[in-house]
Amino acid sequence: MTIFDPFFFNLLSFLAVIGILVTVHEYGHYIAGKFFGVRVLCFSVGFGKSIFKYKSKKGDKTEYRLSIIPLGGYVQFLDSRNDEVGPQEISRSFNHQPLFSKISILFAGPLFNFLFAILAYFFLFSNGVMTMKPIVGEVTEGSHASSAGLLYEDEIISINGNISSDWDTVITSIMSSVVNKQDISLKVKNKNFGQRLVNISIKDDKTDLTEPGKLFSGLGFYPWQPPPIVGEIIENSPADANGIRAGDKIISINNTQINSFTEIRDIVAKRPDEEVQIEFLRDELVLKRIIKLESKKDGKDVNGYLGVGFIDNLDDYWFLDKSNFDEAFRKSIYQTWSTTVFTISMLAKMISGEVSTKNISGPFSIAKFAGLSASAGLNQFLKFLALISISLGVINLFPIPMLDGGQIVQFTIESIKGSPLSPRFELITKQFGIIFILILMSIAFYNDIFG
Repeated sequence: MTIFDPFFFNLLSFLAVIGILVTVHEYGHYIAGKFFGVRVLCFSVGFGKSIFKYKSKKGDKTEYRLSIIPLGGYVQFLDSRNDEVGPQEISRSFNHQPLFSKISILFAGPLFNFLFAILAYFFLFSNGVMTMKPIVGEVTEGSHASSAGLLYEDEIISINGNISSDWDTVITSIMSSVVNKQDISLKVKNKNFGQRLVNISIKDDKTDLTEPGKLFSGLGFYPWQPPPIVGEIIENSPADANGIRAGDKIISINNTQINSFTEIRDIVAKRPDEEVQIEFLRDELVLKRIIKLESKKDGKDVNGYLGVGFIDNLDDYWFLDKSNFDEAFRKSIYQTWSTTVFTISMLAKMISGEVSTKNISGPFSIAKFAGLSASAGLNQFLKFLALISISLGVINLFPIPMLDGGQIVQFTIESIKGSPLSPRFELITKQFGIIFILILMSIAFYNDIFG
């Protein structure tokens, strides 16, 4: 096994994601506790047996740990409910802090997750990201999109009045409309038909559309991809030797219909040194060739090689999204806020059964997407980190015992009540919390294995 093995690479990417975001979250609790004068006994990234630890020799003599189970972490504060606390340190124990201090310390973990997302988005917007314009590609005949009049190469300008400059914004806006039972009102422009409004009614397909990977197929349209038209021929390649020319449109390979240049690449890559039948259109004539592909090494993999490139007019479909300091700062805050609101809405609708629970991902799915984003470059990896960081912040604010939100609710009730909650009540609420978390984990693992 090497670092280039997909499993190993995905595992390393997963550990990097969890390690970074857990450290950020727990550091929020840590720094807030230090600010309010609470003694920190232990700062751990991971649970269980420690594989590395260091104990400071000054101040609070905090122990810093890296533990073997990389699915979370914790900050252990001095607390008279769990530790023997001398009279001189009572004021430094967590449970003797004022309500405001307790809530601030608990809230600081999720807050740091949101701040991390803002910083990640700020870096992306200020550094510049190559972004695909929201231009429509294939429209499926008889679909919601087709019935509404959406056309190939329509550029989506806004959705329900909200400006949409890229596919990330489009997907979020459409999903928000689906989740909130709204029709999808698109303002589009087309070089042949100008600007117009397209209204897509989703009817009763809401839950199906919210399943992972079902949005575009359910609505019946897809993002634009380079068409299967040959833009260039590599000299002495199989395509060159068999008379393929620039301008030819590939119709099918081995009787499989081709709709985009990406499909040509994917089919060819799986067939090194094999013969394939290629059907193509030239000057309104359909021609066929039996072509023996060559093989080409790409890292550890050996892929099939045809020797064609697509039409180089990508400036019509891509742009560099780069902002100055002020604009990048505003956009990063807005992106974090809108993603947070959307995440809360999705989670609430999943609990009520209005959105598919297949959206709950477990560690295997997160590892897979972590690996994909890491292999796609720093920008995509930062996007993924920001999204998971926001999800981590939102989930921890849920009013569930053992999570930050549950503890905030507990201490607020105790402050209003004027006394601690009874041990029996705490036990019952913790049991319900454990059951809820186990249900979520079961759904997540089920989706990972059978989804």
